Amino acid sequence: MAEDFWADNRKAQARMQQLNALRDEVTTWEGIATLLNDLQGLAGLLEEEPDEGLQAEIAQSLEAIEQEVEKRQFALMLNGEHDERDAIVSIHAGSGGVDAQEWAEMLFRMYLRWAERHNFRTEVYEYNEGEEAGIKSATMEISGRYAYGFLRSEIGTHRLIRLSRFDAAHRRHTSFAKVEVLPDIEDTIEITIRPEDIEVDTYRSTGAGGQHVNKTDSVRIRHIATGIVVTCQNERSQIQNREVAMKLLKARLYERELKRREEETARLKGEHVQADFGTQIRTVTVHPYNIVKDHRTNYETSDTEGYLNGDVDPFIYAYLQAKAGGVAMGV
Repeated sequence: MAEDFWADNRKAQARMQQLNALRDEVTTWEGIATLLNDLQGLAGLLEEEPDEGLQAEIAQSLEAIEQEVEKRQFALMLNGEHDERDAIVSIHAGSGGVDAQEWAEMLFRMYLRWAERHNFRTEVYEYNEGEEAGIKSATMEISGRYAYGFLRSEIGTHRLIRLSRFDAAHRRHTSFAKVEVLPDIEDTIEITIRPEDIEVDTYRSTGAGGQHVNKTDSVRIRHIATGIVVTCQNERSQIQNREVAMKLLKARLYERELKRREEETARLKGEHVQADFGTQIRTVTVHPYNIVKDHRTNYETSDTEGYLNGDVDPFIYAYLQAKAGGVAMGV
């Protein structure tokens, strides 16, 4: 009800989304409590007069409740500082030529569909198409409660093994793509960026990409001291593009500072610091057989089609369970 609540539309929408998520959580638990109370009453009727149909109905309802509670229990594992926040996801084609660029596009589509399954909002900030097929890179924001907490399990190098449709001999090829996930920390930390610390370029978007980005004046910002470059090409105006690009830059500078502190702590402890990227975390094989395997948790499935269509949750849950159980995983 504050008079200035909608003055900043982006922040207001974020607050409303948080409110809706909390309301949904409360409503869900209240619904479970009510249903359990009703089932207890029905169970009392069964004791007085057995009824196979009613007994089957109660069993089915209890199974549904157990599944919902199990799903809610995973939220207890998302207790990191920024786990509840929105996620900024970047995908980059690695080695493998055109196949790697198409693999990067497949991952981009997979995470979009994963977000749809969770009713999360998505916004594409950058979409850099390959010359022949696929994408060289793409950046999007996935907005929803625990988006970052779930998707941080995806950070790392993803491998694809398949028969290449770009090889005239139709031989088997191996492709790589890197996935980066950052929390949207714009409202939680203060990172000062002076005008003299950055270089800002404005350019007109080119290429197809019509289904993902609007053609407007895009903004590229380079942080001089670190060499970090961010791009946004999806807003209606150059001013909005600059605001989003600055948000992306702050997130990357924050991630860089966190990494520096973690490495310094590990050095003082005498531990070996393993690189965050370049480590293969998961392999999708579609020839000579179908299998998706996570090399950190050893979780696997033969449903490659379902996985590529956004059914990533089993891998995310396996990762969260392994982390909660203290299993060592090199990410």
